Amino acid sequence: MQIVLHRYTLKLRHYFKIARDERSEQPTLIVELKDGETSGYGEATTNTYYGISYQNMAECLEKVNQKLENYTFYTPAQLWEDMKDYFGGNPFAQCALDEAAYDFYGKKIGKPLYQIWGLHLANMPQTNYTIGIDSVEKMAEKLKEMPWDLYKIKLGTPHDIEIVKELRKHTNATFRVDANCGWTAEETIRNSHELKKLGVEFIEQPMKADAWEDMKEVFAHSALPVIADESCIVASDVSKCFGYFHGINIKLMKCGGLTPALQMIREARSLNMKLMMGCMTESSVGISAIAHIAPMLDYVDMDGPMLISNDIAEGVILTREKAVFPERNGIGAKLRA
Repeated sequence: MQIVLHRYTLKLRHYFKIARDERSEQPTLIVELKDGETSGYGEATTNTYYGISYQNMAECLEKVNQKLENYTFYTPAQLWEDMKDYFGGNPFAQCALDEAAYDFYGKKIGKPLYQIWGLHLANMPQTNYTIGIDSVEKMAEKLKEMPWDLYKIKLGTPHDIEIVKELRKHTNATFRVDANCGWTAEETIRNSHELKKLGVEFIEQPMKADAWEDMKEVFAHSALPVIADESCIVASDVSKCFGYFHGINIKLMKCGGLTPALQMIREARSLNMKLMMGCMTESSVGISAIAHIAPMLDYVDMDGPMLISNDIAEGVILTREKAVFPERNGIGAKLRA
């Protein structure tokens, strides 16, 4: 077996801004796991906030590549366990290989992932569509450009309530808001009561990841459910969030792939917490991996291909009515020519 790396730059349809970052393009790395007969594909985008670059992902994957030359592949979970010590704290690279391993495995046994897991596509939640921080006029234009039933509104400005009030004039869709660690406890509690009146479903990560005492206060007094993102990175974080958040948002790249994500899902369900999975502006490779696990979730944010203008792959297609799965095995994604 061997790993082949493919580098791309994804072009965003709109300049994208959140409380701590802004960009017009997104570099991404596609990992191809192959044995001469079958290729599986996985993806990880670069991320300055978490210190992830092409270079440090490639360095990790080269170490793994040396171990794969005479490796006997059994299952993706076994590969994840056997190779976990070679990633040096780089879960993004680990995620890309893990997705590729599941794609490879599904193709080998002739089944799409959701069937391997015994899931039913009728149980899939609809993805939201994300509106990044901008002038309120621009944010309203994005709503009109993409009519949808669920919007995630990025907040973390001095005018957040005014923004949501203005956007509400343009649609009856359900809103979710994500402050990306941009609020205080007092702001979160106060905003929650106003946002509930405006048809907001929940608040995602309102405060800094380590603000546990403040989150306890928010958990007790918020008018809306609060969902952990930056506070819940890996499986051991799930139990820490119990009693501080009503649910968790799993990011495959941050936890290290589908294998640990399945563990996080089991742990959260045992605590009766809500489950969400989010994306990090992946192409249809990474998004197709998320789509297969989505029937296990309450909420999903997998709008990556909708936010870019040069999708490098064909995979699960997202429409307002449903997600359309290709008749292919594994994750069902293939690179465009």
